[in-house]
Amino acid sequence: MELLLLHVVDQDLTSFNTLGLRSRARSFVRCESAEQLRALSDLADAYRDVFILGGGSNVVLASELDCLVIKMDNVGVRLLSETDDEWVVEAQAGEQWHGFVEHCIDQGWNGLENLALIPGTVGAAPVQNIGAYGVELDQRFHSLLAWNMREQRLVEMGAKECGFSYRNSFFKQAGQGRWLIVAVRFCLPKRWTPVLSYPDLQRHPVLQAAGADATARQIFDAVGQIRQSKLPDPAVQGNAGSFFKNPVIIARAYEALKKAHPGLVAYPQPDGAYKLAAGWLIEQAGWKGRRVGAAGVHDRQALVLVNDGGATADDIVALASAIKTDIAARFGVDLEQEPVQVG
Repeated sequence: MELLLLHVVDQDLTSFNTLGLRSRARSFVRCESAEQLRALSDLADAYRDVFILGGGSNVVLASELDCLVIKMDNVGVRLLSETDDEWVVEAQAGEQWHGFVEHCIDQGWNGLENLALIPGTVGAAPVQNIGAYGVELDQRFHSLLAWNMREQRLVEMGAKECGFSYRNSFFKQAGQGRWLIVAVRFCLPKRWTPVLSYPDLQRHPVLQAAGADATARQIFDAVGQIRQSKLPDPAVQGNAGSFFKNPVIIARAYEALKKAHPGLVAYPQPDGAYKLAAGWLIEQAGWKGRRVGAAGVHDRQALVLVNDGGATADDIVALASAIKTDIAARFGVDLEQEPVQVG
């Protein structure tokens, strides 16, 4: 009965995605507790397509979604276990990511501070395998609880089962609506050391002064300041953060590209490949600050596509397609978008 009360027909999703795209769902339901999971599966059986919506920070929603949209709103954080070396902290999927990171720091559970101010929910974080400023989610991951919608059973999954790779995971490949992440567990070290390898952190005055003695709170605050200086606030200007992944190319291709473009920004990888800065490629191609109708490229960060008001998914997709075509023609590099396209 509780689930049915939360079931809405023809739901406006404009405020449920950080790009602020005009979108409506044929059917919409909120999930607030694990006790609702079986009823949720029963409801989903009546629909051909199901989409799981987290914080809406990594999606491009079509104007009309002819499916059941499930919004994860379950919240709660707890210390699951503790040893001499680590804390295992569990957060429910509906928790806002940034608030969860700050809560951990307040408790003295360090290790996630480099991932501050990433928009979205805890449940969406493993899907994308989020990362920033020298730390990747899978480096702090312990396990998660996921609901198999078809088989109606709760499954505990470790890193291997989640299939993490760069901005990717098993959940991106498994098909929309098949798995519902209910809670995520993180392994946070008691013998914590600051991760300050990222150039922006090394240049931050507070962290420069602190050096190896920098605290998790200082890093958390610095990351927030850096992100705010570079990225637009979705509440002010619709965006989904970095829209394109940084492409990885083999060493031979990198050497040829570097010869043609001496200013090329790239980072060597452990396997000998190179990760290119997609933002540099886009900026060099002259897209930074350009507008195509209501969609555009941010004037301070070329990786970010923005909605200047009234944009639809078609506008964003057309702009992204034009950028990808241009980058491929100029540099011979294929860009891949990060946000999931829905509908």
